[in-house]
Amino acid sequence: MSLQDQHIIKELRQQILRWEGYKPPASGRFEPLGIGDLEQAFPNKVFPKSRVHEVVCASTEQAAASGGFLAGVISLLLKQGGVCVWIYRAGRVFAPALATFGVAPHQIVFIDLKKDSDALWVMEEALKCNGLTAVVCELKDMDFKQSQRLQRAVEHSRVTGFVLRNATDKLTATACAARWQIKPVPSMPINGLPGVGHFCWQVDLLKVRNGQTGSWVMQWQEGMFEQVTEILFDEERQVG
Repeated sequence: MSLQDQHIIKELRQQILRWEGYKPPASGRFEPLGIGDLEQAFPNKVFPKSRVHEVVCASTEQAAASGGFLAGVISLLLKQGGVCVWIYRAGRVFAPALATFGVAPHQIVFIDLKKDSDALWVMEEALKCNGLTAVVCELKDMDFKQSQRLQRAVEHSRVTGFVLRNATDKLTATACAARWQIKPVPSMPINGLPGVGHFCWQVDLLKVRNGQTGSWVMQWQEGMFEQVTEILFDEERQVG
C-alpha cells in the first residue's frame, strides 16, 4: 500500500469519526480522562463522553466489581462538577462506599426501580437532561432499538450513560459506543505489607466502535486508574 493510499484511508476514517460525532480535542492534544493506558483504545485516543457505554456482568461478583469501577469513572467525570443519576435494582449500591472514590453524597441521585421497563424510561428521560453529567442504569436486558433511543438522547444533552447489564446469556447487538466487562482481581500488597491493597480489576473491552478491543488490569490509586503490569497469585487468591 502506497503512502498516498494510507493517507486516503486515514482521512476517510477521520471523516467517519466526525460523522458519528467523535471529535478530536479542540487543542489538538490528547486530554486523558484518567483511566490509564486503555484510553488509547478509543477513537482519537479519548474516552467517549456523551455516549452510552454497556457493561455486561456474568455474576454477582462481576456486578459488584463493575459498580466499583464505574464509581471511579464517575468520580473522574464529576471532577468539574455536576450530578450523576444512578438507577439501581434490589439495593445493590452501598452509597457511602462511593466516598472511597471521591464521590460526594450530593453528587449522586439514587433511584430504586424493580422493572427494566421503568428503568429504561427513567434512564432515557435522565439522559435528555443537559444538567446532568452521567447516568448509570442497572438492567437485565436491552435490545438494539432501546439502545438506539438511549444513544439519541445523549446526542443533544452531551450526558454520558452507562448500562449495567446483569445477564450475559443472551447478549444482542446494541448501539452503544463500547461493551465492557469488569472482573475482580486480587489487590497488590502495598509496599510488600500484608492486608488489602488498592481496588483492582481486569477490564475487558469486548467491543469498541471505531476503536481497539483489549484487556487491561487496572487499579484505583490516588484518585485515578493506573495499569498494573504484574499480578501476584497464590493458592488462596485467584482472579474472580
